[in-house]
Order: sequence, then structure tokens, then C-alpha cells
Amino acid sequence: MTSADPAALPAAPPRSRGAWKHWLLFVGLLLPNLVLLTIFTYRPLVDNIRLSFFDWNISSPTSTFIGGDNYVEWATSPDSWTIVRNTVIFTIAVVGGCMVLGLLLALLLDQRLRGRNLVRSAIFAPFVLSGAAVGIAFQFVFDPNFGMIRDLLGRIGVHTPDFYQRPGWALFMVTLTYIWKNVGYSFVIYLAALQGARQDLYEAAAIDHASTWTTFWRVTMPQLRATTFFLSITVMLNSLQVFDIINVMTRGGPQNIGTTTMIYQVYVETFQNQRAGYGATVATVMFVVLLLITVVQVRIMDREGSR
Repeated sequence: MTSADPAALPAAPPRSRGAWKHWLLFVGLLLPNLVLLTIFTYRPLVDNIRLSFFDWNISSPTSTFIGGDNYVEWATSPDSWTIVRNTVIFTIAVVGGCMVLGLLLALLLDQRLRGRNLVRSAIFAPFVLSGAAVGIAFQFVFDPNFGMIRDLLGRIGVHTPDFYQRPGWALFMVTLTYIWKNVGYSFVIYLAALQGARQDLYEAAAIDHASTWTTFWRVTMPQLRATTFFLSITVMLNSLQVFDIINVMTRGGPQNIGTTTMIYQVYVETFQNQRAGYGATVATVMFVVLLLITVVQVRIMDREGSR
């Protein structure tokens, strides 16, 4: 068996003019996005990580390099782990509440019901409202003296919890407010996914006399897997960035850090305590944790999709 003569092999066809046009179009469309991402996302991210190794008062023109002291202080501070606990509880409650309620509402309003379009609009409307405006409105809802919750509980003889003095109830109040505002997002995404589901699978399930529960788990949920994965990431990222509702309703209290989350701690340390380096440290820790969680979620989704 002899090897082929390289000179005898046919030459590769020259790149056509049409292929170059497609390549230039690709570069022309991609380059502006890469430039914007570099300026407004990647560069600030790198600068934030660099700043976390400095002690810098934002009112001072100079900063002092202190190595990993900010990270050591964060890891050894009891307040840090209380704030992490608040963040985890808030995030899990928001992700679970928004996704479960959004799915249930989507399943209900995917049916042929009278006035469903009006109800759909009413559910989605709070999502486009200002978080600060929603926070101010719900301050009156949860007011222990004359709020709506006090009135409703008083009618059945139940004492109104002190939402503004007890950290547990304050965190519950903020979480419920955020879920009310943002459940419309999950609802709309799930509703769109349900309307695009394969109807032949439901017809096959009906022919097999599958129960409603079986149809939901065996037909509906597998088709919503990609949507659920997408929502689990986006809702989690959005919940970790909540600032306006917490700032308006509790300002991170009661008892100083009763409802403080990590993103709110970044604001407090940077702009109130004027410790921009320490605030950058908290932001960097958040970034690393979110990156790891997202990587795990993507790997799980890829594994599920390859089955």
C-alpha cells in the first residue's frame, strides 16, 4: 500500500466570494456586541476582582493594597454568614415560589376560560412595575397598625405578626412581596412553553386513558424541562440582584441585618460604610458562587439532554 502523492491531491477550492460576505457579516454583527460586553461587563468584572485586594475609601483618591485581608475578614465575620443565610433563604423561596406558582397559573390559564386574557394581563402587570413603588405599596399592606394583613387577620381573631421588628417575619414579608411582583415572569414563560407543546402526545395519552396526574408528569413536564432549566437560572440571578424592595421596605433591617442579602451588603459597605474594597470582595464571592452554580446546572442539563 503506497501513500498518495501530495502533488496529485486535488487543490482545495478557493473560498467563494459569497462565503467571505457571510464571514464579514458575521464579524460585523458580532464585533459590536463583543465590544459592548468587554466595556460594560468583562472590564468591570476584572476591575472589581482587582479592587477586592485593596482597602479603598471611595472618597479618597488613593487605595492601599492589603492582599487577601478583605476575604479573611468576610469569612471570619459572624454577620457574613447571617447575610449568606438570608440570601439562601430568600433565593430558594423566591425561585421555588415563582416557578411553582407560575406553572400552576400557566396550567390554569392555558384552558379555555372566560376572561382569561384579562387575568393573564393582571398577573403579568406587577412584573413591569417599579420595585420601589411595589415596596412602598406593600409597606401599607403589612403595616401592623392599619395594614390590610392586620385587617384580614383581625377578622378571624389572629394577632398580626410584627413584620418590621422581627427578622424572620421581615424576611418573609420581603420575600412574599418579591414573589408577588415577579411571578408574572415565570407565568408568561411557562404559558408560552405550554402553548408550544406537542398536542399529539396529549392525544396519545388520552387514547391510553392516562390520568391527569400521569399526563402531567409523563407528557407535560418532560416538554417543560428546558423551560424549567432556563427559569431556574434567570429567576435565581434576578432574585440575587434584588435591591429596591429591600431598600424601600426594611433598609436591610430589622436588627441591623435582618433582611440584608449579599447584594444589599455590597451597597452598604461601598456607599454607606465607604469601604469599596470590602464591597468588591462580597461581590466577587457572589460571582464565584453564581458561576459554580450555573456550571453545575448546565452540566446537569447537558447530561439530561444526552439521554
